[in-house]
Amino acid sequence: MDVTITQLRCFTEAAAHLSMTAAAGSLHTTQSAVSSAIAKLESRLGQSLFIRQQARGLRLTPTGERFLRSAQSILEHLEEAVESAQAEQGNVEGRVRFACYSTLVPFLLPGILAKLRISHPALEVEVLEADSKGCADALSSGQADIALMYDMGSLPEKLAISTVASVRPYIALPPEHPFADRANISLAEMAGDPFVLLELPNTGELMHSIWQTANLEPEVSFRSASFETVRTFVANGHGYAILHQRPQFDRTYDGGRIVSIDIADDVPSLPIVLARLNSSRETARTRALAEAVGLQIASSASGSGLREVPQ
Repeated sequence: MDVTITQLRCFTEAAAHLSMTAAAGSLHTTQSAVSSAIAKLESRLGQSLFIRQQARGLRLTPTGERFLRSAQSILEHLEEAVESAQAEQGNVEGRVRFACYSTLVPFLLPGILAKLRISHPALEVEVLEADSKGCADALSSGQADIALMYDMGSLPEKLAISTVASVRPYIALPPEHPFADRANISLAEMAGDPFVLLELPNTGELMHSIWQTANLEPEVSFRSASFETVRTFVANGHGYAILHQRPQFDRTYDGGRIVSIDIADDVPSLPIVLARLNSSRETARTRALAEAVGLQIASSASGSGLREVPQ
């Protein structure tokens, strides 16, 4: 019995999700079809590729981990050949798996998808929202082909990154704050005020690096993993925040208002990068997505705080 492309796809999807059910959803088929394909592949190889853990999903065996790299390479070669043939007619189609940092999603993702819908209507984009670690893990596991994320200085060396933009932090204040009419504020001037922290993985270290420029530490009064929750607390006078993304409008969900003030200190900008595995090939699909990202960043730069980085 020969190994089939379907068996390889079922195996790599199950390895990416560590779940037969999730693999079936990704492949738009049934769980029994995925299980059957993987069982036939294991029979052909004479080796188990997964350890089935009741109620805890799947775990790759050492053989499965080694075979995964080969299977991914085979599928990449096949996709490259198909894309090459399609490119002769100017078509980009198929599926690209795109991981995007959660706070970048509302600012950039809708425009990216709209541009792709016009330029490459046959391209299917599967989106995963995550923090930086989640994006990096998705690339490592094969759940994502390409990721748009912040580089907070802790990305794995196995990722190839390309900086597409940078964004400078600013201070968010309630409109009644004494400094709300200022063009800029130094961090030292805010040292005694309560601080509302947007707390996501690595943001604590990021805020520390910003405050280090003034040799100060903020007095944290409230923490939240939600960008909009932080803005709402600021609008209601519970403190100030240091944020990076600037919404086009200053209103919060509850009707409050935020004032965005530049930081007078020489604080570091935060790079926004496109990332993929060093070992993966760039494809027509990832190139098409990268082009859409660049176009959306260019159109979003005015008023958003984004600064394009020339490629």
